[in-house]
Amino acid sequence: MYDIGPYRINSRAILAPMAGVTDQPFRQLCRKLGAGLAVSEMVTSDKRLWNSRKSQFRLNHEGEPSPRIVQIAGGDPEMLAEAAALNVERGAQIIDINMGCPAKKVCNKAAGSALLRDEALVERILNEVVSSVDVPVTLKIRTGWDQEQRNGLAIAHLAEQAGIQALAVHGRTRSCAYRGEAEYETIAQIKAAVKIPVIANGDIVSPQKAQAVLDYTGADAVMIGRAAQGRPWIFQEIEHYLDTGQSLPPPALEQVEQWLLEHLHALYDFYGSYLGVRIARKHVGWYLVTSANLVIDEVKGGRDFRKKFNSLDSTEEQLKAIKHFFISQQHDPKAA
Repeated sequence: MYDIGPYRINSRAILAPMAGVTDQPFRQLCRKLGAGLAVSEMVTSDKRLWNSRKSQFRLNHEGEPSPRIVQIAGGDPEMLAEAAALNVERGAQIIDINMGCPAKKVCNKAAGSALLRDEALVERILNEVVSSVDVPVTLKIRTGWDQEQRNGLAIAHLAEQAGIQALAVHGRTRSCAYRGEAEYETIAQIKAAVKIPVIANGDIVSPQKAQAVLDYTGADAVMIGRAAQGRPWIFQEIEHYLDTGQSLPPPALEQVEQWLLEHLHALYDFYGSYLGVRIARKHVGWYLVTSANLVIDEVKGGRDFRKKFNSLDSTEEQLKAIKHFFISQQHDPKAA
């Protein structure tokens, strides 16, 4: 276990921020299923854009369990500091600074992992944001801009000196994007060099991989991104394996159905029926692809179901279709 400011984090598995994925309904479900923290979707530091529908949803943290952690992104120290303070006013209990996103639309604005090229600017941002709020500030980075400028260790020292309370490190450079395999040597070097909690991120897709990465890096926790899509129970699987060395059995079909329906109802409540129905489509696809019990390309009728589901336009139709699909799998010997 480890502390971020006054908060004791009792799970070594954390949900990574993912734009378009880690909205409030998904964060709450992941917390319920064992995530020690669930970082919000990236919020722009440009408050002039906060009136957009997308930003209004991202700024809503009502009813979330403590500690509520909000990630902000941008390249201007003063704007980031103001955004941090405003998010604290709205209920954020931890502020996370994004210096890890490799997306071109973010990096082209000198934000995200593009900031790693300018260590002086990084230092200014960290100092401005930390001094602007009275809550813990954390930082997410990559190992560097590219293979020739892998300066994650230098950034980690700046972060600790500025008062950053925890550091998440993705084991790729910005230029790698999500290609190739993550490397953990740099994360191990960073962990050995700083005293603040270090969270390892990148290609952690199973409890066994989580254990291997923690053993290799000495990190305090792992951060799970794409592996949690459609598999929010991965957090309890990881924690159980780390505690016991034993794998949890895959969840029963009935349990997967219950979690999925709970997720859909939360989406409808949060976004309203029109948007909720459309956002639900991608999540349902992920559940059926990633579940240990439901591999949609191997399930009888699975491809047809996904195509049909994506054409449904009402909450009632979606819920009815999900229930019928799970009933069909329980009676199909190939689904076992």
